[in-house]
Amino acid sequence: MNNSNNIQIKRLYTPITDSTIQNLCIGDKIEICGNILTGRDAALPRLVKSIKNGQNLVDLKGSVIMHTAVSAAGISPTTSNKEEIEESIPYLAKSGVKIHIGKGALSDGTVKDLDKYNSIFAVTPPAAALLTSKVVSRTVVAFEEEGMEAIYSLKVRGLPCIVAAANGKTIY
Repeated sequence: MNNSNNIQIKRLYTPITDSTIQNLCIGDKIEICGNILTGRDAALPRLVKSIKNGQNLVDLKGSVIMHTAVSAAGISPTTSNKEEIEESIPYLAKSGVKIHIGKGALSDGTVKDLDKYNSIFAVTPPAAALLTSKVVSRTVVAFEEEGMEAIYSLKVRGLPCIVAAANGKTIY
């Protein structure tokens, strides 16, 4: 039997609930609809620092963060295991982020922290044209001075991903 005809894609709407995360497994194919945040090397450590200082620049409860910059050329994931990004993942998960989107393998410690905070890591194809076609609108919400590396809120429709770390396990 040809399995390609039986591919199940789970459509998720933001904000993401704990029960949604608990029902996902590594290898699940998902599409995300709603508002997601962006950030990478420059902005994510600043976001963590602002949270630690008691500043709520953005609401993270049930949020999705994609590790990307936003430019006129579009969006495409950056490597999530860069020190500045990976070190932010556990703290952001603890602060309410449910899905972290990027590319690359995360450390075992980060995978365990994701499980501890009922959060997952999903990978998405690094195809800027495909991903950008899923963006309905965009707004800078923090660190505008960082330019394309600022924190953006993107409204997306059908952003494709594959769950790469969930429930303390990883596909890597």
